[in-house]
Amino acid sequence: MKPNPESNLSVHPKIGASWEEHLGEEFKKPYFLELEKFLMEEKRRGAVVYPPGPLIFNAFNCTPFDSVKVVILGQAPYHGPGQAHGLCFSVQIGVRPPASLLNIFQELHEDMGFKVPDHGNLEKWAREGVLLLNACLTVRAGQPGSHHGKGWEQFTDAAVQRLNDEKQELIFLHWGSQAQQKGAIIDPKRHHVLTAAHPSPFSGDRGFFGCRHFSKTNKLLAEMGREPIDWQI
Repeated sequence: MKPNPESNLSVHPKIGASWEEHLGEEFKKPYFLELEKFLMEEKRRGAVVYPPGPLIFNAFNCTPFDSVKVVILGQAPYHGPGQAHGLCFSVQIGVRPPASLLNIFQELHEDMGFKVPDHGNLEKWAREGVLLLNACLTVRAGQPGSHHGKGWEQFTDAAVQRLNDEKQELIFLHWGSQAQQKGAIIDPKRHHVLTAAHPSPFSGDRGFFGCRHFSKTNKLLAEMGREPIDWQI
């Protein structure tokens, strides 16, 4: 993809060599060119868009295709100042962890004795092979859902499809109905799919708490002879 000096994506047009091999063609498709135009128009209007341009593809850059062991599907970036940095559920150091992330930490504590950290940056998980992928990769400040339906969902669907088709025995954690719908393309004969309610305060008590997805993930990895995830951050 050639950098466009007016595009929000131009500051970081590549997603790393391993993902470029699998998703490079997506950048040339009409839907993605329309997505670029939309983001350019947002910039011309003076809209603040999260995450910052260099972090839009952070999930892919932190977790190369060949390193993916676990996939957590989120919905969209946080829309508050300084929060989003391209990893679903994660916030930058110095930013108060949102309620959903605190519930994730609570479940980890109950499941594996996880010590709740003083920050909400999940980059350590990403570096260990946990792809933290939102369905939509950008959002206008203060307007949740503002970039839905602009093309990101098609791009991230392509990423999920490539993982399904070209890898074996990944572990997908689908929290909430939207993640489960997006992950419906996953072949359960090729991969492991764990489902639960979303960790939001509105649904955590309806099936997220007690799901034990973190210990179950590590048990599956151990059974496959693969290194478990060190969830402690």
